[in-house]
Amino acid sequence: MAEERRFKTYEEFWPYYVAEHRDPTSRRLHFVGTTLVMGIGVAGFAAPILWAAMPVAGYGFAWVGHFFFEKNRPATFTYPAWSLRADFRMWRKIVLGQMDEELARADRLFPRDGAAAVA
Repeated sequence: MAEERRFKTYEEFWPYYVAEHRDPTSRRLHFVGTTLVMGIGVAGFAAPILWAAMPVAGYGFAWVGHFFFEKNRPATFTYPAWSLRADFRMWRKIVLGQMDEELARADRLFPRDGAAAVA
């Protein structure tokens, strides 16, 4: 099972992260949260107090996606830095229309039934 496994590199972690975001509503919520984080980050230069809202915006939307749609534990609890990096990577891939390819790869490496993946 992937949760019991410890990833050694970000590139090894990335397909696991994608597999934990199979639900399209969850991905949309992550996209909204990440977009808000970027907007708040920019607006914070004019009013730095806004920066305090960044974790609420980002994690709030993401965790609703995990707890109510994915029904899984956010990877950020185990891999906080890589999860943050992966949030922005997923945002970019959604914008570029590249997530379907990533989801197909994640399904091969981390099948839903939990069977061992064959590389």
